[in-house]
Amino acid sequence: MMAEQQEAQGFRPDLARWRHLLHPAWLAQLLEGRPVLAAPRGTWRLFEVGCGSEEAFRRAHIPGAAYLDTNRLEIQPLWNKVSDDALHALLLEHGIRHDTTVILYGRSSLAAARAAHLMLYAGVTDVRLLDGGFDAWQRSHYPAEQGASAQIEAVNSFGARFPARPDFLINTDEARALLQREDAVLVSIRTWREHVGKTSGYSYIEGKGDIPGARWGRAGKDGDVHSMSEYHHADGTMKPAVEISRLWREAGIHSGQQTAFYCGTGWRASLAFFYAWLMDWERISVYDGGWCEWSRDPGNPVIRKAG
Repeated sequence: MMAEQQEAQGFRPDLARWRHLLHPAWLAQLLEGRPVLAAPRGTWRLFEVGCGSEEAFRRAHIPGAAYLDTNRLEIQPLWNKVSDDALHALLLEHGIRHDTTVILYGRSSLAAARAAHLMLYAGVTDVRLLDGGFDAWQRSHYPAEQGASAQIEAVNSFGARFPARPDFLINTDEARALLQREDAVLVSIRTWREHVGKTSGYSYIEGKGDIPGARWGRAGKDGDVHSMSEYHHADGTMKPAVEISRLWREAGIHSGQQTAFYCGTGWRASLAFFYAWLMDWERISVYDGGWCEWSRDPGNPVIRKAG
């Protein structure tokens, strides 16, 4: 019966944390007030996550959603996460406690994944991602609404230690140390041309190449740092867990290792992290600085490959 209910509401039985990757049909039923499998146990919030895209949100968004901009989560010039104090204040402002169910989607699932990772780092225990994002919602012909972000009442306490999972994020010193360990792996979630040093991938990153000793975890189409086509079907939904596990295994990346994902500035790495978390990988993190920070330090070694 459970498997039938999962299938009917679009859940993925191949994922250990299947409750946390949502099909549009499930979200539509929740918004309509109908009974759903794995319903939130208490307060829940729905956010569209974007980067400078509030105008697009105002033109059309999932009914009842509030808008969350990644510029509130990251800080220039490295696009690393904001301070813990700023992240804590942002979550409270948006009505998020540790026990709030937070449902995220985006016009880019990478933006939503960036927010998802940082909320898990903070200690929000029930973070869910709409598989395929806003495109999937529209393809399913569910209604959209216009107008401003939903008004959410702030809360005055996160209700738990903050951050609860500091191990979900590492800095450059920790990335260097991780490379020296036999039980650990640093995983480059970048295109082939980025990985071999043909391009930095970004107009604001000068350095080309990759981190010596890192494993190439793949990403998407060359020339598109917003693509995760190695991980996604053509419609932007997650490929089967067995396919992603095989991709990692072929690169020497295994669930028993201490695994830190990185990309240029954190979005693609956050999606890889979230998929590993869905598969119940336990020893995982995001190297927040990624190639952007690593390449700016002339003391850090760089490798370029033929190809």
